[in-house]
Amino acid sequence: MKLSISEKLISQHLLEGQMEPGEEIALRIDHTLIQDSTGTLADLQLEAIGVDLVKAELCLSFVDHNTLQGDHRNADDHAYLRTVAGRHGLTFSRPGNGICHQVYLERFSKPGRTLLGSDSHTPTAGGAGVLAMGAGGLDVAAAMAGEPFYLKMPIIVSIELTGSLPEFVSAKDVILEVLRRTGVKGAVEKILEYRGPGVETLSVPERGTITNMGTETGATTSIFPSDEVTKIFMETQGRGNDYQEIKADADASYGEEMHINLSGLEPLVALPHSPGNVARVADVVGTPVDQVCIGSCTNSSLRDLKIVAQLLKGRKISRGISLTVSPGTRQVLDHLTESGELGYLIKAGARILECACGPCIGMGQAPATDSVSLRTFNRNFKGRCGTESAGVYLVSPETAVASAIHGVITDPRSLGHYPTIKMPRRFTVNDNLIVKPSEGKTDVEVIRGPNIRPLPEFPPLEETLEGEVLLKLGDDITTDDILPGGAHVLPLRSNIPEISKYTFKAVDPGFYARSLAKGGGFVVGGTNYGQGSSREHAAMSPKYLGVKAILAKSFARIHLTNLVNFGIVPLTFVDEDDYDKVRRGDSLRLELGNLRGDLSLENLTTGSRIRVAHGLGERNLEVLSMGGKLPYIKSRA
Repeated sequence: MKLSISEKLISQHLLEGQMEPGEEIALRIDHTLIQDSTGTLADLQLEAIGVDLVKAELCLSFVDHNTLQGDHRNADDHAYLRTVAGRHGLTFSRPGNGICHQVYLERFSKPGRTLLGSDSHTPTAGGAGVLAMGAGGLDVAAAMAGEPFYLKMPIIVSIELTGSLPEFVSAKDVILEVLRRTGVKGAVEKILEYRGPGVETLSVPERGTITNMGTETGATTSIFPSDEVTKIFMETQGRGNDYQEIKADADASYGEEMHINLSGLEPLVALPHSPGNVARVADVVGTPVDQVCIGSCTNSSLRDLKIVAQLLKGRKISRGISLTVSPGTRQVLDHLTESGELGYLIKAGARILECACGPCIGMGQAPATDSVSLRTFNRNFKGRCGTESAGVYLVSPETAVASAIHGVITDPRSLGHYPTIKMPRRFTVNDNLIVKPSEGKTDVEVIRGPNIRPLPEFPPLEETLEGEVLLKLGDDITTDDILPGGAHVLPLRSNIPEISKYTFKAVDPGFYARSLAKGGGFVVGGTNYGQGSSREHAAMSPKYLGVKAILAKSFARIHLTNLVNFGIVPLTFVDEDDYDKVRRGDSLRLELGNLRGDLSLENLTTGSRIRVAHGLGERNLEVLSMGGKLPYIKSRA
């Protein structure tokens, strides 16, 4: 049988199940990744599972999200993460070392490995031939403890690249073109596998840009071959021994196919308020801009920032523009400093930020009221930037620079000469902010500040679910809508009782009080409910407030798993038109029985019955019945 890259790596790590699309499979996980906004809960869950030392080949813990220390809370979290890493055998990347996905790509990626991360943009590592997937923190904690990772076998989609990118068109425009075709839910339960002669024209960081933002299509992951380009990247990092060639068999078959001629692409932009709202830059030229932010795990590599620096050399940003630049890693910042290109950025008027996520997750640099912010990031959901009324446009570094210079959205091709950049043959490696664990069991004392609260315990699933519809929502509800990020909320990620006060606050400020008054109930949504980040807090907080089930037309992959992991029943309408038969305030009752087959939901307010389904396998039904994955794992210990 001729296999794709994805099938080869899945088959090499397959522990349970058959590689048939839609069937549940279990994979062995080689590497894990957590970051500070989701990692504190993951570490609490790891402690609750009860292992002394992590069992995966490599477990990494990063501080890159909550680096703004406005009070003790983020610092408390950092101390907790650092000491848990020392106690249980994780490698720890200290604050200021860089964004987890970029640091992983540079210093830890190994072609052919599996990576599970508590961050939805973990597929960035697919640019180096790693089968990398995002998940909730509990799934990652389980993988650290040696448990398999369960998922539905995805459909493998071939994306054949031909040609090469024209000047002023970049990898960001490639993934925006993919999003233009798929939208934000067109690749759910699919793997996007890139192939064809155009692949070899893209560097590993450029490939990482594409696989990073593939998350916005709803894909399980995205992956490139590991080839001569990958080998050169590994050698420049001093990690040539980590390279292995991985390519699809010549006659591999795919479930779906797409073709993109790189030579025919032009600068693209995602308009507010969705990454799938893609247009040509040429169609919005002249739109006034107030802020430009360059960075994030999508576009903060050395290649991207050298292009930015060279385009700004000898130029000034427009008088009304605030330009921020966030290098992805300390290694990138070191090289920009050594080459003198950091000076080009500073002289042009850029504000240099820490090597961290920063503005991408609303951690500072919130734009002004009713303003336009151009960002090289991966998401532009309403309010995610910290300003509800701002319009965020997603663009390439080239388009960002051109627009910063002119003060309006500008086609970068108008800048004229495209710079030739010289990448180092060997990167200067400085791993002094990476703390490796001691060999064997240690007696490191875990530091728990007042912000580190115990995990809430949830009871087993009831046989009958009854309550009011607390909230009815539309399509494409994001985890930001369910539980926002930003500088005010992120420091509460270790404190479920406190963070639950922000549940659905952006879409319904009265939800918290209503949930308490009603003793919990149901939430109704449309298609693609729970798209976006992997934050399991978007399941834990509703559960803490008594939400018993979510009724939706369809769910995003990671959020669906998180709901099951915390004992919330995810239900879909058998007939989507029945969505219109349920209103906020209706009283519902559902007899679960043994949860087999379609279920009949009774609307006590209208007297009608609605057929609903869950599509869960036997293992997930057992997880649900026990009240979540943590009691399920403990029961099997």
